[in-house]
Amino acid sequence: MKELRFAIKNTVPIFITYLFLGIGFGVLMSEGGYGIALTVASAVFIYAGSAQYIMVPMLVSHAPLLSVAVMTFFINARHIFYGIGFVEKYRRMGWRCPYMIHSLTDETFSLLGSIRYDPDLDEDRAAFFISLLDQSYWIFGCFVGVCAGEFLSFDLSGAEFSATAFFLVVVVNQWRQQRSKLPFVIAAGSALVFFLLLGKEYFIIPTLTGCLALLLLLRRPIEGKEAADA
Repeated sequence: MKELRFAIKNTVPIFITYLFLGIGFGVLMSEGGYGIALTVASAVFIYAGSAQYIMVPMLVSHAPLLSVAVMTFFINARHIFYGIGFVEKYRRMGWRCPYMIHSLTDETFSLLGSIRYDPDLDEDRAAFFISLLDQSYWIFGCFVGVCAGEFLSFDLSGAEFSATAFFLVVVVNQWRQQRSKLPFVIAAGSALVFFLLLGKEYFIIPTLTGCLALLLLLRRPIEGKEAADA
């Protein structure tokens, strides 16, 4: 199936990223005393890398369920902003829509937001396969990690930079593809301002909120620039 082949080709970088990060999470779960079933279940039903990493010490320390829920909300609140950009696209996807919402991670959002589909492809089907493959990579990495953690000791320090490297590649590609550079300037400026004001622990949500507000205000000039250049 051409959509599946297209999805596989374009998700190779995510496979590498999710393999290492998933192995790290699996090892962490193993060291926390949790087995294969719970590790795989979390990869299937939670599927939120940073939240899953935070989840392990909270489980080990028997943190209250309310604390886990609040922490998870704040860690993943950025996905609210991700979803806004895909409301119309996902709505038309019918039975696939609930899964597409569930599987919208940072890396999947970046890829779906920048990818250029071949003219002869069913875009909705290709996007579905991309999301499905990405989660499959994460599940596989978690499974390998928890299995290996039973027998081996790993030092995965620095592996998280693979996600940063992937995002840099995506940003460069989008910079080349988009005619108007104003969204990039807004994003960079908002991130810098809120980082300096709030620090690295708290700047993400205010940055996303500020970007969304400014982009809505400047939507017509940006779209006008795109149309004029086209």
